[in-house]
Amino acid sequence: MQIEPIRRRSNGTIDIDSYRRDALMLREQTRTEFFRSIARAVRPLTGVVAIIVAYTSALHLIFPVPAAAEMPETIAAHGEVLFTTAHAVGAQIYECKPDSAGNLVWRFREPIATLFIAGKTVGRHYAGPNWEMSDGSAVSGKIAAQAPGTGADDIPLLKLEAVSWRGTGQLSKITTIQRLNTRGGVVRTTCNSAGTFLSAPYTADYAFYRKAVDPLSNQSH
Repeated sequence: MQIEPIRRRSNGTIDIDSYRRDALMLREQTRTEFFRSIARAVRPLTGVVAIIVAYTSALHLIFPVPAAAEMPETIAAHGEVLFTTAHAVGAQIYECKPDSAGNLVWRFREPIATLFIAGKTVGRHYAGPNWEMSDGSAVSGKIAAQAPGTGADDIPLLKLEAVSWRGTGQLSKITTIQRLNTRGGVVRTTCNSAGTFLSAPYTADYAFYRKAVDPLSNQSH
């Protein structure tokens, strides 16, 4: 079967918005139980079909959000204040590439996810890693620490340090991002054709922190 090329914007990034529109349209047309049956029947798939299935099969996981697990000390954000938490629904994208021994393996490429707060779409998560809100603000991060996910098929929990910002909205002063309550996202299949893609549906919570404000710093002398 020929794999349809992944839709990309003019700057080369994956056009997440087009996939989100497809997924939300399908969600409106189809009952939740259908999505559950699709998720059980189609794993694994590759290419664009898998990306769309990742969205549709994962959307039913939005409610209820999994109960928060105890925070591992390795990814704690000491001395910072939680600003907001967004629930992500999407896929971890992998590309089939040779390893150092020449064997084909799935290499992580980028995330594609929609961010929700209180059930409403508020932004997106994409390669960088980047998080972008609908107010135009965005933050990029780099991994500072990680901890195991709950299960073997769950991607790790992460602590990321903010390294660049865009805009003046919600994410403009974020200093730390945590990836929490992960479900899915791990690939267990083998790859046989270099250059092909595989999407692994996942959900997670992203917690955004700011530096604590010292009240004495605002006092006049």
